[in-house]
Amino acid sequence: MPKLKTNRSAKKRIRITKTGKGKHFKAYRSHLLTGKRAKRKRQLGKPAFISKGEMKSINKMLPYGA
Repeated sequence: MPKLKTNRSAKKRIRITKTGKGKHFKAYRSHLLTGKRAKRKRQLGKPAFISKGEMKSINKMLPYGA
């Protein structure tokens, strides 16, 4: 069986934790920040975890756990 190719865009955006969860950073934090409240900007800076249902497709994109 041949090696599987890793989806390079997913590898750059998603980290797999030791417990197998997917972690990513949120969007909308890069520009137009004056219209966003401080609480929202704080929360956008924190990493988020990927749901179990989404992890099925993520595991296909990252076959070797990136």
